[in-house]
Amino acid sequence: MQLKLSRKATDVVLPFEKPLIELEEQIAAAETEEERAALGKELDALRVTVFEGITPWERVLLARHPRRPRMREFVAQIFEDFVELHGDRALGDDSAMVAGIARFHGRTVFVVGQQKGVDTDEKVKCNFGMAHPEGYRKAHRVFRMAERLGHPIITLVDTPAAHPGIEAEAHGQGYAIAYNLLESFKINTPILSIILSEGGSGGALAIAVGDRIAMFENAVYVICPPERCAEILWRDVEKKELAASALRVSATDLKALGVIDMILKEPNGGAHRDIAGAAQSMEEEIAAFLEGVDQGNWQLKARQERFQQMGQWLENAPVLVQEPSGDGDGAKAELGESASAVDEEAAGTTE
Repeated sequence: MQLKLSRKATDVVLPFEKPLIELEEQIAAAETEEERAALGKELDALRVTVFEGITPWERVLLARHPRRPRMREFVAQIFEDFVELHGDRALGDDSAMVAGIARFHGRTVFVVGQQKGVDTDEKVKCNFGMAHPEGYRKAHRVFRMAERLGHPIITLVDTPAAHPGIEAEAHGQGYAIAYNLLESFKINTPILSIILSEGGSGGALAIAVGDRIAMFENAVYVICPPERCAEILWRDVEKKELAASALRVSATDLKALGVIDMILKEPNGGAHRDIAGAAQSMEEEIAAFLEGVDQGNWQLKARQERFQQMGQWLENAPVLVQEPSGDGDGAKAELGESASAVDEEAAGTTE
């Protein structure tokens, strides 16, 4: 398959990126080297300020940026001799789930991940990265092959969710995901999982049960999209910013919670502005993981215990929510009132 690369990053500009683009245009129009150098320093400082101050919802938008590098682009930049494997040995193949054998620095590894697609045709073919049961069964087949041959597995997660269609349900979507989760705790070979952009729901988790989990700093990893969360809790999709904050979607939050182990640094301005720089961060993480594997720093039992211990229930724990734009105090009060209303409604249904 011919690799399709993301188009120019400035084709799509997010609202908080506009000051950066305007400054870049000034640099391009500058007449002297001194002027360009001065504006360049100003641009670097502005990028740091902008990206340090983005809200959780803005991070969701950044993770969904249509020019962020996709799974196949990373494979092409990092691995050698990639040979794709097709089919689930039951119903067929799934273009949303890519799996195969490759070499990393001369070492054989198995690579599994979701491909969202770059242009319209590929996005439709790949179902926007939302895999069917065939895709999850293919992933499991490749996991087992890696285990038999004694090679490590690298999974690259990039999906909003598993495909929710009627056909997928008829083919056993729920069972396929659950079976992958169960079997991933039994795969006796090292697994490194990396969240590329959007890790959504069980569709992401089905290939993200690993010994080490890394995540790009502008990616998100979440149980459901903020829009759906807002509809469920407040019956108002416009409260998606509040939901994004409450869901703790960022890499920093998830590392603090112990859900992930490592945050992969992105180039200044985001991975969509410098694919090679993002690939280098991933390459260094894979190399460090494999070096640890060679030193014996992994055990199947440790993987099992890690996920068994994940998630702690705290009575009356404070929920820290970053204020979205607008009246911050009102938003916090509204969160508390809405949460209480949901609790009361739930209690009423059990009486």
